[in-house]
Amino acid sequence: MKKSDCEYFGKCKSCVLDLDYGEQICFKKAEIADFFSSLYTGEIKFFASDEFGFRSRCEFGFWHEGNDLFYTMNGDEKVKICINSCKIVDKKILNLMPNLLKFIKFSPNLKHKLFGCEFITTKDEILVVLLYHRNIDEIALDLENLSSNLNINLIARSRKKRLVFGTDILNESLNINGDKFKYFISESSFIQPNRKINEKMIEFAINCVQNPKDLLEIYCGHGNFTIALGSKFNQILATEISKNSINLALENAKLNSVKNIDFLRMSAEELMSAFSGSREFRRLRDLNLAKFDFSHVLLDPPRAGCDKSVLSFISKIPNIIYISCNPVSLKRDLEILSNTHKIKKFAAFDQFAHTRHIESAVLLSKNE
Repeated sequence: MKKSDCEYFGKCKSCVLDLDYGEQICFKKAEIADFFSSLYTGEIKFFASDEFGFRSRCEFGFWHEGNDLFYTMNGDEKVKICINSCKIVDKKILNLMPNLLKFIKFSPNLKHKLFGCEFITTKDEILVVLLYHRNIDEIALDLENLSSNLNINLIARSRKKRLVFGTDILNESLNINGDKFKYFISESSFIQPNRKINEKMIEFAINCVQNPKDLLEIYCGHGNFTIALGSKFNQILATEISKNSINLALENAKLNSVKNIDFLRMSAEELMSAFSGSREFRRLRDLNLAKFDFSHVLLDPPRAGCDKSVLSFISKIPNIIYISCNPVSLKRDLEILSNTHKIKKFAAFDQFAHTRHIESAVLLSKNE
């Protein structure tokens, strides 16, 4: 993003690359290729973002000054920068921001001890989360009025309290290789914040599948990848530690009439213990792990990457699809996996344009 594109550039630390978007793409391509050059010298396919309006989920603070109220973003040294708008957010968020601020500004009850907000959008819907340092039960009628007047789904949260107006479950739809997939998502779900890039990531994963048998997916979330991969495999075992995400994943399977997935609420470390037989789990009493013949494993771990026990286990599976939000931990894990597998495909996804962040996806196949 050039300084001329945004009046807050250089102050707000959300966007930091002072480059035209074409130059950003060249910069990121070169950086990722150089970083992984010791492991892979083939083509790295790059998936570009929309330049503006791409963020479907975002957070802002609030700054109180007398009777006035402003949205804020982080600047240098924890300084808060007051803003009126943000060019990188979904158009639905951009249009709502001034109306929401105006309504709250002229309601002393809604404004009092309000310190933050979050916007979550799907293709057609929007949810606003307001964060308070006060007893929100005291302003329930004001919050209901806000939701009704602006026609928005609203959640108010404070310490140990949560109020919902409208719904806290949104309907999302993604277009994957020409097919439409439907999802339920919630504010507590891990959501890929760039819808266009998310679709490309899922398509990449699908295009990595050849000679499939069964799939193991670790860190499956609400089924973002799992649901679209359902028709590609005989059986899928998908695991996730979050109870809420697993419940959504089960509903998403029903929503898309996918019946060959066993969703299991279990951490990666617990799963390794279950497969090794070193520990028994009541959650597995109706599931026979021996029935699976995994030809592929897909994992999208947190920034820290994978535990060594996970790497050891998946090294026995013929094909590995590794989605990563952190090049450093990905490189570390690929150095271990390269003892048993060879990188066949490598892709970079510009989930967050105008930043140095880059997401990656790698297909590894067992050494012959």
